[in-house]
Amino acid sequence: MESPRAPHPWNVTPTEAVALQKRLREQLILEPPPGLRVTRLAGADISTEKGNDTGYGGMVVLDAQTLQPVARAVATATLTFPYVPGLLSFRELPVLAAVWERLTVRPDVLVFDGQGTAHPRRVGIACHGGLLFDIPSIGCAKSLLVGTPGKLAERRGATSPITHKGEVVGMAVRTRTGVSPVYVSPGHRMDLDTAVEWVLKVSPRYREPETTRHAHRLVNAFRRAGGEAAEMAEGSPG
Repeated sequence: MESPRAPHPWNVTPTEAVALQKRLREQLILEPPPGLRVTRLAGADISTEKGNDTGYGGMVVLDAQTLQPVARAVATATLTFPYVPGLLSFRELPVLAAVWERLTVRPDVLVFDGQGTAHPRRVGIACHGGLLFDIPSIGCAKSLLVGTPGKLAERRGATSPITHKGEVVGMAVRTRTGVSPVYVSPGHRMDLDTAVEWVLKVSPRYREPETTRHAHRLVNAFRRAGGEAAEMAEGSPG
């Protein structure tokens, strides 16, 4: 498959990364492509272990109707950027870029286990990744990085805007009745309403979307195997 676009070098300092984020923000398109038709969605995740500078990345593509896996890929890369809150994409995206090159089936939407615009500079990993892979993208996080949601009803499907500095940056979304919400925000080529709609569609039973659940299981198995799992990169979901 084609390689992702390279919008900038990865060997940057945290200060340079912040400056890059401000430039990347200007490139974001916060609305979906006209007539967006979603037949496949993918989840992306990486796994790491303490004392090891290897990142184990994976993506799983799901059929949008059945939510069954149709393709997956894994790859490893050395983590060279430090762990800095708000700069997660500079640490993880080089790993996911290697995965993207091996993915044999392209999704229509990519869901990241992290933030989109609900970010101090409005450029979370879902925004950065959407730009890198030129794909509609969604951030779906388990915790808030910035902002405050309003009161949220207990029922599944309840939503409450997340505001930060007077701006709506995302939405708290209850994917299971009586269970803590997830925090959804658009990445690139996506708007908030469409992002929320798809997160609810791909979260029929659990708090986390199926995209994230499949990707999380894949990368943890890949890490436990020490990265020795070439068959995981094949198109078959088995």
